[in-house]
Amino acid sequence: MPLQITAAHSSRVTKSTSRSASSPFSSNPRRKPSLTPRRKSDDGAGQSQERLEDAGLVTTLAGPDTPCSVLLLMTYIRDRMFSDVPERGSGMNSTRTAEVLNYRLNLPPIVTVAHIHSFTNSPTSIDREIAELIRSGKIRKLVIPGRNAGRAAGRDAVGDCLVLFSDWERLVRSHPDLTDGLKEKYVTLLRATQTSSIASSALTHSEAATLTSAGFLISTTASAHSSTADFFLRPSVASSGTLSSLASAGSRAAAGTLEAVGGVNALHNVGGSGGGTAISGGARAAAASGAQYNFSLPNTGPYLRLLTTARSHLVTLLGKSSRYREAPVSLLRDRWDGGVADDSTATQAKKVRGEFVGVLPGRTKKWRTFWGLRFEWVLEEAVGMGLVEAFQTGSVGLGVRVP
Repeated sequence: MPLQITAAHSSRVTKSTSRSASSPFSSNPRRKPSLTPRRKSDDGAGQSQERLEDAGLVTTLAGPDTPCSVLLLMTYIRDRMFSDVPERGSGMNSTRTAEVLNYRLNLPPIVTVAHIHSFTNSPTSIDREIAELIRSGKIRKLVIPGRNAGRAAGRDAVGDCLVLFSDWERLVRSHPDLTDGLKEKYVTLLRATQTSSIASSALTHSEAATLTSAGFLISTTASAHSSTADFFLRPSVASSGTLSSLASAGSRAAAGTLEAVGGVNALHNVGGSGGGTAISGGARAAAASGAQYNFSLPNTGPYLRLLTTARSHLVTLLGKSSRYREAPVSLLRDRWDGGVADDSTATQAKKVRGEFVGVLPGRTKKWRTFWGLRFEWVLEEAVGMGLVEAFQTGSVGLGVRVP
């Protein structure tokens, strides 16, 4: 009987029936991607979630080189209103550059009282100095019709404005559409009158029409039916103007009256010229009832529109910077300027390497909408008017917030 030898059962090698893993991560359970998008922060992207430290309010924005007298402050404020146009890399062609420079040149030399108040701890003493300068004839107060309604509107508030008498006289004598006799008569009335208005009987109808068309007078009848800036917005070199005061007159005055079509000087109030409205009876009635004209300056409307829109934009930037509507001055200035490239060494090195260093100034809102208006100037206006307040922080310097 043959002997059969077989291997022991314990030494037999058997192949595993389970399939080896193709990846070390195959044991992890597979999950389908979620279709629900990630939830953004409830406070909005780009907003700071922490409140700035408050080390005390700043009651004045005056610096070491800020003058103290009202006359010097008025010149100081006007000289710092706009940034210089960049000589290179401005992002503006020659036509746009000329447009910016002409716009600035045609603006009236106006300074608001609120702006002056931002540089002092004692508004009462400043007001006394202003009153004394008005009595002495060195400055004139420019009354803005509808400014009380502007205060109720908040950001549209303007308040009283001041003009140096020498600047006012210079504008009158250099105007090409006025005769020498009318210039002398207007300057004489301006010097002899400390108030902001004159009686309609002080000028003939043709003289009043010419001065109104040139922008040196406004009718109190027409200004009673207009808002702060809209009434001053007439077609001129600096602004195309609006016709809102004339368009709304019919809805604000009784049908069949002269005021329903804009008043006696409706044609001149919207930039027209000529002999005026041929309604002698209405003109005589206005003179008999003590009608008056307010002194004014050409292109006051574009100035007021620039002022109010710039302050509103500053408040809007604060709202976008933090849930508490506050931000450091350095951050707010950078956002106002639009993140343009500076002249630092790091920026120059990026330019050499061909890297992105920032947008061109001409493409920012500061230059496209506000004609190069400086951040510091707008901040001083907003602080003086009470739209924002400045305070010291412990680590990031000066802070600004909406009260």
